[in-house]
Amino acid sequence: MKQTVLVTGASSGLGKSISFHLHSLGYTVIGTSRSPHNKYTDLPFPLLALDLSSQASIDLFFAELATKITRLDVLVNNAGVGITGAVEEVNLTALRAHFDTNFFGPLAMVQQALPLMRAAGKGKIINITSIGASMGLPFRGGYSASKGALQLISEALRMEVAQFGIEVCTLAPGDYATDIASRRYYEPNKKGSPYEAIYQESLSTMDEHVDAGNDPIEIAKAVAGYIQQNKLRPHYAVGPFMQRLSLTLKKILPQKIFERLLKNHYNL
Repeated sequence: MKQTVLVTGASSGLGKSISFHLHSLGYTVIGTSRSPHNKYTDLPFPLLALDLSSQASIDLFFAELATKITRLDVLVNNAGVGITGAVEEVNLTALRAHFDTNFFGPLAMVQQALPLMRAAGKGKIINITSIGASMGLPFRGGYSASKGALQLISEALRMEVAQFGIEVCTLAPGDYATDIASRRYYEPNKKGSPYEAIYQESLSTMDEHVDAGNDPIEIAKAVAGYIQQNKLRPHYAVGPFMQRLSLTLKKILPQKIFERLLKNHYNL
């Protein structure tokens, strides 16, 4: 029997690549998008409406999903948004909304998916985080914090649900050539701010890294591989070599030295 895979944020970016690739391999794919109606008629898989920042939307989504599937084998919590700004200046209302989409939304999806998987005696949950989840990136501290929270709660979840035959892992991508920059909240660069010059420079660097990022098919193939594995590790990282290397350096270098490397990278 075909495995059924639910992929959030499947209308663009990494989610779209993951969904197309899994569909090509024969999986039954259910995708989600905030506004799927009349926009994505060329997709080979169904795309259902879902706003991760709204519990009501999540409840409606699972009610609709129950009419379309009888089992759920894999949840890929991919949907997410970016946010930039100095910690001192970032808009807290925007940051709370950011956490609703990047942390509380995926957590709500897990809570709804688990009874379906537990009833089947198996399942896999793949939470897409970020290499930035393991380190506080300057002017992306909010993003690092939301993805870091998802990474840590995935560790707890993994231990709690192993008894039910359900496996959990995180996948931390580096920079990939997607449209994430267009969906990022940018804290306005305020005239006269003590961060004005360096923040603007950092914004340009961020966008350059995304534009020069790797092909999203790398992430899609990685996800397919994890679905096929018998035993999942807690965490995976996929992306450019230097970005993956930074995770190792964070573990082995004294904090002061690693911090100096990051500050040099961001010209701080």
